[in-house]
Amino acid sequence: MSIFHAYDVRGLYPHEVTPDIVMKIGKAFVEYTGAKTVAVGRDMRPSGEILFPMLCVGIMSAGAKVVDVGLVSTPLFYFSVINYDEHDAGIMVTASHNPAEYNGLKFLHGDGSPIGGDSGLPEIEKMVNEMRPITSTISETTKKDVMDDYISKLYSFVLPSDVSPMRVVVDAGNGMAGHVAPEVFRRLRVAMTPMYFDLDGTFPNHEANPIKPENMKDLQREVLEQQADVGIAYDGDGDRVGFVDEKGGLISGDITTALLARELLKDKPGARILYDLRSSKSVGEVVNEYGGTSAVTRVGHAFIKQQMRKESALFAGEVSGHYYFQDFKYLDISDYAMLLMLRMISRDGRPLSEIVKDVLRYAHSGEINFDVDDKQAVIDRLISTYKDTAKKFSDMDGVLFDFGDWWFNVRPSNTEPKLRLNLEAKDEAMMEEKKKEVVAIIKQ
Repeated sequence: MSIFHAYDVRGLYPHEVTPDIVMKIGKAFVEYTGAKTVAVGRDMRPSGEILFPMLCVGIMSAGAKVVDVGLVSTPLFYFSVINYDEHDAGIMVTASHNPAEYNGLKFLHGDGSPIGGDSGLPEIEKMVNEMRPITSTISETTKKDVMDDYISKLYSFVLPSDVSPMRVVVDAGNGMAGHVAPEVFRRLRVAMTPMYFDLDGTFPNHEANPIKPENMKDLQREVLEQQADVGIAYDGDGDRVGFVDEKGGLISGDITTALLARELLKDKPGARILYDLRSSKSVGEVVNEYGGTSAVTRVGHAFIKQQMRKESALFAGEVSGHYYFQDFKYLDISDYAMLLMLRMISRDGRPLSEIVKDVLRYAHSGEINFDVDDKQAVIDRLISTYKDTAKKFSDMDGVLFDFGDWWFNVRPSNTEPKLRLNLEAKDEAMMEEKKKEVVAIIKQ
């Protein structure tokens, strides 16, 4: 299986993502983009200490300069690329939310536009496959600390005074949020309880992936013990963020999208809001109720960022916990989403669980994964079963069938040999009934 995926490069270290391949990717990246100066950062994974210098050698062997922005979260890395005119492009050494044995690379043009499966990665992969071994050992880089500028940029949109005193618990999952969150919270009048802030790419406490409920249990327990107003969890590279209400209840990514969209539309009525096709129908309803316009997107940051640019969208959200902002050149900035959530709680005055009730209108299955031998055969079976009776059908990303009072989407994973099901209905009873029905067809 190729390490080149729809959104990035990712695989097992050192069997798939090797120092030699990373060095070649660095060289091919410069040759493809024509970048003269490349900002390079990495997360806390131990393998990053080996891959980082090899990536820099590859970049410099192609004639480009390297600006080392150091240990950074992905949002901090993004900022380091887009905020400085001298940075033509950037590469981040990270495997995001994947377990410790993985590593990889994320790519960015200087204007914030992504490099992905339909925007350059296949060309870079072809160049790597045809490339001869690199013998250069050039490794001189320039270091740059971007933290202070990043924090100042965040607080140019959400003022520290916008956030009322409250109790907050933050679970960094031993990921890069443990490096960034203390600086973000330093200016706020909140009592912040840190969890797992020590940087450790082996993830000794739990997998750093807030979309999985089992990874949120420690945070839920601590929120209740601290009688906190909100709990916040980040993934390994800090670009995903998940939330827990004051009762320990999990808030899904699509419901968070609806809440943040409503908050932004209060200040910018009429704005365009996007959300991925796995999201609850309540997202579009909330956007329309608050005077915005909305549209669904394919899953994945490269696709969402492209659509945001095309439609000049103010904001977009994914079920996976990625939140994208026009204010940051359409990039996913988890810390901005977090500050907006704190501002929303402060402005509203009600407990977060009560605020959530405003937008939680349907019963959603959450994402259910299936290992299947033949993905296309399953999708064809679903089409033959449901297409003629569905009120709406879309094959934009997998297949989506909408019957009015319930709908479901099944899509193949871009990074794993799996099919993913999301299903929603008007109430819990119908959701369980229809979920059982669709699952049985998938497992035939």
